[in-house]
Amino acid sequence: MKFRIATILAATVLLGGQAAVPPLSDSNFQAPDRSFQECPECPQMVGIPAGKFLMGSPAGEPGRFDSEGPQHAVTVKAFALGKYPVTSAEFLAFLNATGHQPQPCNPLLGLGWKQLHRGQAATPAGVEPPRWPAVCLDWKDAEAYIAWINARARAVRPGLGNRNPYRLPSEAEWEYAARAGTRTARWWGEEIGGGHANCNGCGSKWDNKLLGPVDAFDLNPFGLSGMLGNAWEWTADCWHPSYVGAPADGRAWTDNFCIRRVVRGGAWNNVPIFVRSAARAAASENGADQDYDYSTLTGFRVARDLP
Repeated sequence: MKFRIATILAATVLLGGQAAVPPLSDSNFQAPDRSFQECPECPQMVGIPAGKFLMGSPAGEPGRFDSEGPQHAVTVKAFALGKYPVTSAEFLAFLNATGHQPQPCNPLLGLGWKQLHRGQAATPAGVEPPRWPAVCLDWKDAEAYIAWINARARAVRPGLGNRNPYRLPSEAEWEYAARAGTRTARWWGEEIGGGHANCNGCGSKWDNKLLGPVDAFDLNPFGLSGMLGNAWEWTADCWHPSYVGAPADGRAWTDNFCIRRVVRGGAWNNVPIFVRSAARAAASENGADQDYDYSTLTGFRVARDLP
């Protein structure tokens, strides 16, 4: 499964007689951990190799939900994924630059990101550390941030033209990256163990109390941090209650009318059954449906197409 991101990004690829996205400079992608950062505002990305995996959980996996089946083979193209979830500092930079105003994730408590005045925004509580994952965000906030990152990338790389290479990961890409070549319930093994993640029973100092830093735990074999626990993460997919009819090519499974999206990974206050590579949940795009409102605990990480 190992590869060099230079192999993917280095050569200009011709598609239908047209030059594809031009390569990043060597200084951006020659890192031993396959990481690169395309623009000053862009998240740190990690190249994920192409491959095939079994998506979902086996029938006997402890904590399994029916929505995690049936298991099915999925082929995933090479792509890049954020090494970390988008942080409070990164999302604040976006708010300060654009004036975007997220909706409160808890209207009753007035909990939400705030625009104080032009060019100055504040986190929901006003005291979130800069390396916490940005949460209290709905799906449309994630999409707005990604649109800004695409614009910043085009500004430093005119060869992108009008392309938008940054996006949310598909659910299949997310699980493939979380598993990182493993078939166990978590990338580190079947059991939750101690000190691998932040949840209600994960054995960390933040368990069931508050968020932890995005870089608090070991990287998985693909070089990604915090794929399980701490905060839920949005994906591009509409919610479906099972994988019957799911695509097998790694693309997002979307519908013409979609009000709920898939969130992955589990959060700091969830018990360990939610902190598994196959665990999934549904969340309203705008947090309005309280039966499915995960937005107070949900952030996201960014994916990027590779040539």
